[in-house]
Amino acid sequence: MLLSMTGYGGAHGRANGVEYDVEVRAVNSRYFKAVVKLPEMWSSIESEVEQLVRSRLSRGSITVTVRMRITDELAAYQVNSAALLRYVQQLREVEIDANPTLRIDLAALLQLPGVCQPPSAEEVCSKTRNRLMDLVGQALDAVMTMRRAEGQLIADDLLANCRAAQDRLSVIGKRAPFVVQEYRDRLTARVTELMNSAKLDLARDALVREVAVFAERCDIAEEIQRLSGHIEQFRLVMGSTETSGRKLDFIAQEMLREANTIGSKANDLEIARSVVDIKTAIDRIKEQVQNIQ
Repeated sequence: MLLSMTGYGGAHGRANGVEYDVEVRAVNSRYFKAVVKLPEMWSSIESEVEQLVRSRLSRGSITVTVRMRITDELAAYQVNSAALLRYVQQLREVEIDANPTLRIDLAALLQLPGVCQPPSAEEVCSKTRNRLMDLVGQALDAVMTMRRAEGQLIADDLLANCRAAQDRLSVIGKRAPFVVQEYRDRLTARVTELMNSAKLDLARDALVREVAVFAERCDIAEEIQRLSGHIEQFRLVMGSTETSGRKLDFIAQEMLREANTIGSKANDLEIARSVVDIKTAIDRIKEQVQNIQ
């Protein structure tokens, strides 16, 4: 089954008073490229998140963004009792020496440096790490769901263009045998006309040689067979389970090369028109293949 390289997935969850929002965006790229944007306290797991992404998505430019908000009990700052006690001791000395009626404002003390400390990053990470990785996995699942859906649409379009190219190739195959015959008839008629008007005598062998040279030059049977084989191979690769974007791109290039050769060798207007239709279908195939993982 084909997978598109474009996809979006998001996941929201909560664990031990921490809310997480995970967002994964994937767009086309020739190779795999991952950008992981994490809160500062989670920088240590960046490589692990990238490895998880790589195990699920083998091609494309992927951006993973994690946002967090600490709530409930973990949001409360911890009071550093030792620092607070030291501040109080120093203020009491000032109170005795300066003004015995001076009162200590506890709320003001809490604003002093080192008295209130934010939640420990290690504590937050240890309590919520598994949940965060689960959310990353859920976001990647959503990306894969979108990639599969878009991949099916791309596959339908690719098969339609393959059928269009094969249909026009069949027309060329039926037309090709008559090209040499018509050339021989035209050449014979023209030579006969010139010979009658000029009263010349042209050996029949010369005419036969000319027709034989033309037949050899415009023989496209091999190119028709190769192009038909490329189209069939393209369909088979589409049905495989392996990552096929690059292989399909290569086959499409070969299909276009054979179509160009047919157009240059055929020397026939009807075949040329069919070649134009085939090349149009192949161009559409090449464009769509750029979206496949």
